[in-house]
This record gives sequence, C-alpha cells and structure tokens, in this order.
Amino acid sequence: MNIELNSMSSTSIYHLMTQTVIPRPVAWVLSKNKDESLNLAPFSYFNAVCSDPPLCMLSMGKKPDGTAKDTVANLVKEAYCVVHIAHAKQADLVTATAASLKYAESEVEANKIKLIDHADWPLQRIADCPIAYLCKVHSTQEIGNAPQQIIFVEAIELYVDDNAVDQSNNRITIDALKVNPLARLGASQYANLGEVFTKSRPA
Repeated sequence: MNIELNSMSSTSIYHLMTQTVIPRPVAWVLSKNKDESLNLAPFSYFNAVCSDPPLCMLSMGKKPDGTAKDTVANLVKEAYCVVHIAHAKQADLVTATAASLKYAESEVEANKIKLIDHADWPLQRIADCPIAYLCKVHSTQEIGNAPQQIIFVEAIELYVDDNAVDQSNNRITIDALKVNPLARLGASQYANLGEVFTKSRPA
C-alpha cells in the first residue's frame, strides 16, 4: 500500500514512523549518480527524528581517502533518494552493497538487484524490500571533527508491503514480524527481531 504522508496528522505519522523505522535500523539508500547510474548503500547511523514534517536522519562519514561518500555527493546534487528497510534474509545483499566501488559503478547492477517503478517518483525502489520511504533532502549539516555529514531527508511517501499492514479499527498497524527487519549490531553482527511482545504503558 502507498500512504500519502503529507495528508495525515503528525500523530498518525508518528505512529507509522515508530513502527517502520524499527530500533537499530539499517537505511539501505538508493540514489542517482551524476551519470544517471544508481548507487545503493547501507547506513546504520540512521533514525526517525521528527513527524511534522516527517524527517529521517542519515549520518555518513568519509571514504578511506577522505573524500565524500557517493551517497553524500548524490544527495547534495540530486536531492532525491529512496530509504529502504531491508528484511533479515537480505543481510548478504545489504553487506555486499557496502563494498567500495568506483564512482558510477552501480551496486544495483553488480549484485543483480531487481528494482520496480514507483508512480510519480524520479527513482525506482527495490522490489523485494518490505518498506521504502520516498524522500527528498530537507537540509544538511557537517558535525564532528572528521567531519560527519548529517543529511535530513523528508519522507514524501511511504510504501509498506500489503502483507504487513492491518487497517482494522480505523488505524494503520504494521506487523513487525511480517516485515522481519534486518537489525544492525556491533562489528559484523546482525539480528532479526526474534520474540515480539507487548507491554502496556502506565496510566
């Protein structure tokens, strides 16, 4: 299903973002190179930071040679991207797209990743990803001594796999187990959700 975020209340957006930007997430970011080829890279310094407007934050370091990462160069120029939440079975693909390739060498082509057109959007999305935020750049900032590039992207539209969506009780609820998101841990470790349980908030 496609959800038009700009027509929803900030409370409803908050409810959706806190279910789909899942703890310890990996942002699998698709952007366009200046030669029109596609770049795909994962970032684990990532989270939702605001619901009005709906903003996600990407934090990116430099390449080993000190130059800007391709995603940074692309977003500063093009201003559009698709932020995917991969499922746990895509761990090998996500890891493979973290490899350093020469600029304009596409991780999508190198790893034979299938893309799908998305109506009225300048970029495709990964066909097999359960969640995709269609975003445009809101603002950028450099912080830290390195420095680290902070990019705030505004989510214009949200795609969620229909199998993970429940619209009963007049509210959209996302089934986290059906999303089965890939979670980033330390070093080379990843995780899936494992057990999911519910706790009621105190009155």
